Amino acid sequence: MRRTASPTSLLLFGAGVFLLVLAPLLAWYVAPHAKRTPIDVDTTTVFTGTGSYFDTSEVKTVHGKRITVTRQVRGDVADSEKSGNAVWDVSTSIDTDATLPAADTRDSLQWTLERWVTDRATNEPVHCCDESPVFDGEAYLKFPFDVEKRSYRWWDATLGGVVQLRYSGVKKVQGYQGLRFTGSVPATKTGVRQVPGRLVGMDRTPQVLAEEWYANSAIELVVDRRTGRILLAAIGPRKTLRAPGSGKDAVVLLESARLAFTPETQRQQVELASGDSRRLAVLGSTAPVGASALGAVLALVGAALVARGRRPTPDRTNAHLMTSPSVR
Repeated sequence: MRRTASPTSLLLFGAGVFLLVLAPLLAWYVAPHAKRTPIDVDTTTVFTGTGSYFDTSEVKTVHGKRITVTRQVRGDVADSEKSGNAVWDVSTSIDTDATLPAADTRDSLQWTLERWVTDRATNEPVHCCDESPVFDGEAYLKFPFDVEKRSYRWWDATLGGVVQLRYSGVKKVQGYQGLRFTGSVPATKTGVRQVPGRLVGMDRTPQVLAEEWYANSAIELVVDRRTGRILLAAIGPRKTLRAPGSGKDAVVLLESARLAFTPETQRQQVELASGDSRRLAVLGSTAPVGASALGAVLALVGAALVARGRRPTPDRTNAHLMTSPSVR
């Protein structure tokens, strides 16, 4: 008698083996490849706060005014696909109540247009594709994937340099927990600007190259651990002018103790981060673990059925000999 395995047992065993092979592929190949900076981004974040700024119409610094910073990030899909990197165009405007809503960003108190290029997997800066400015560090508009509890080198565009941000524990934003990083920038000379001499206390000089100084008293970033997306950003900028060689500020151009993401921007960032984080968790842990467990069960059940539950079938050769008439 020969024994033949049932189709069900073979199907269970095959499915189990498939899932056992799929699990490490999900964990070691699919999930890492899913951790890539998107290129088709189109997001707007808004900071608000109260502070001071230089009013050119009144030719003086005014205080206690609302300040709004709007940052729009758009991915250049064509250049990103061509280069293999994440190419983002970043428009940042600083407005007062008098310039909001601005029909043209050039009417803002201050407006800058930058192009950021990063490696999609590591978040390291890539110097190509008309990048401007040429920047450094490891954290910018986002942090790398799988953020660690350590200090990070964050690029401050106003400073034109890197700031060390320290890990400062965890913090919830709109009920969602992230990792908190803090730092500051001491008063630093960042350039020069030609202005009337009287503006910086040099009444007898028609025009002078005044020194531009910048400080940031309180940088706070709360970051989603898995995706590196910034859930909350807050800064305390101070931009001033000094007479050449002077050790004290003559004019305050912009100052605020705290400019932070609006509640609406926080909600938007949390929704994006939590959605992406869930998808990465499924690919990186939930699916591989589930596939391994289910695959092991199915393979064991299938193997047991193959070994023990095969149906006996008559051996046709022996049957033929038993039924044939004897030959003498």
